[in-house]
Amino acid sequence: MTEKCQAVLFDLDGTLIDTAPDFIRIIKVMCAKHQHPAPSDTAIREQVSAGARAMVKLMFGELADVTEDDPTLLAYRQEFLDTYEADICVDSRLFDGLDSLLKNLESRGIVWGIVTNKPRYLAENLLEKLELTERCAVLVCPDDVKHTKPDPEPMYLAVARLNEQLGRQLQPENCVYVGDHIRDIQAGNAANMRTILAAYGYIPPEDQADLGSWGADNIIHSVAELTALLGDWTDALADT
Repeated sequence: MTEKCQAVLFDLDGTLIDTAPDFIRIIKVMCAKHQHPAPSDTAIREQVSAGARAMVKLMFGELADVTEDDPTLLAYRQEFLDTYEADICVDSRLFDGLDSLLKNLESRGIVWGIVTNKPRYLAENLLEKLELTERCAVLVCPDDVKHTKPDPEPMYLAVARLNEQLGRQLQPENCVYVGDHIRDIQAGNAANMRTILAAYGYIPPEDQADLGSWGADNIIHSVAELTALLGDWTDALADT
């Protein structure tokens, strides 16, 4: 990495926080309510990073091919989000090793933040329950932008807010973005950030063999690999 790494930005679900256990529980509750067979835990986990609509379509296969503005799909989506909000953080946790990684970044003066497609009211609730709100330097959600990932607008906004809040002059090329979905990599690349694909996240098997085509600068399969990689990129900064 030719530019110093001065900020690390993360996707939320499937990259920073393992939220799948709560989604699995919520989906089983909804399926039982509607007397519908529940998908397997594995199938649910693989759809978490694809968002609420994808998980609703997984629950109700008859909606698989409907348009995104289909009234039935939207009604189930709202029910899904309401159910999730009411019980958002029972089993969700930082992925193993990430708390230590975040503390290491903080000790070096390297800020970290989140750029997510999760609605702000849910993201803020989750971070508060996990006691991450004060540690997270910036949170960018769909509510904040006109165009969500894979558009680079959220990435640019994260940098602008970091500069405004911290009085810095960061450039996108000084930032790393870590995500587990192709749109994460596309957004980071479009913003000229260094991109890391978190292959430990919620990636379906059919995509695993083709991860190289996503265009990430690096692919890591564990938090330990991520820690080592970011350590290499930030060592120079720690000495300046």
